[in-house]
Amino acid sequence: MLYPSVDALQEKIESKYTLVTIASKRAREIQEEDNKLLQSYRAKKDVGKALEEVAAGVLTKKQQDESIVYEDEI
Repeated sequence: MLYPSVDALQEKIESKYTLVTIASKRAREIQEEDNKLLQSYRAKKDVGKALEEVAAGVLTKKQQDESIVYEDEI
């Protein structure tokens, strides 16, 4: 069984796509800077550690600034 479960993660962040994006960016940050937000992790890989941070509630989705207009939105 996987930890944390997808259901537990989707209680924190509803969109699977947003969850993947957040976890991948955080995993890269863990890999490059080795800054950890939890005392201990069950996962050995950085993506698993990022998902554990989401499940623990220490890693959340940031609100998008509505004043920013991206090229693909024009």
